[in-house]
Amino acid sequence: MSSEIDDCVRRSLNRYFRDLDGQAPHAIHDMVLKSVERPMLEVVMKQAAGNQTVAAEMLGISRGTLRRMLLEHKFL
Repeated sequence: MSSEIDDCVRRSLNRYFRDLDGQAPHAIHDMVLKSVERPMLEVVMKQAAGNQTVAAEMLGISRGTLRRMLLEHKFL
């Protein structure tokens, strides 16, 4: 399963570099993390039926970290 996600990230990054059209890349790490984090939170929160404790357990993070992430992405 993770190889599918890996492939998706590779394709997206290759497209990103192709579309730069000569411009210098900037803050790629932050861009990728933010791009992945939001949809991941959406899906996990839906699977956890909105239960933050369950979602945090699914993600392997603390509930406080999850709340911070949800606030950053304006889910709360």
